[in-house]
Amino acid sequence: MGRNPIDLVGAEPGPARTVLFDGRPVPALPGQTIAAALWAAGVLAWRTTRDGGRPRGAFCGIGQCFDCLATVNGRPNRRTCLEPAEDGDTVTTQEGHGHAELAI
Repeated sequence: MGRNPIDLVGAEPGPARTVLFDGRPVPALPGQTIAAALWAAGVLAWRTTRDGGRPRGAFCGIGQCFDCLATVNGRPNRRTCLEPAEDGDTVTTQEGHGHAELAI
């Protein structure tokens, strides 16, 4: 029989929130970061590198490595491991540094 930490402490989280990731609804619990919500939904990458287009997602989980950058509500370079998931947030896969208009 598996044990769930929520059951162990008797916690009752508030209602789930929904963020849109590349147009797809993703549920998020109150207090959960965008990266955690994406992971829970099976999404492992939400950025591509500017050199080579390699996929990136959360790596360190504490905002130090910048692999988890995404565009959130039209703002590029948001560290999703630090960004709380709010109901109605729009998250889109970020390509490179998130400023295509600056490309040379």
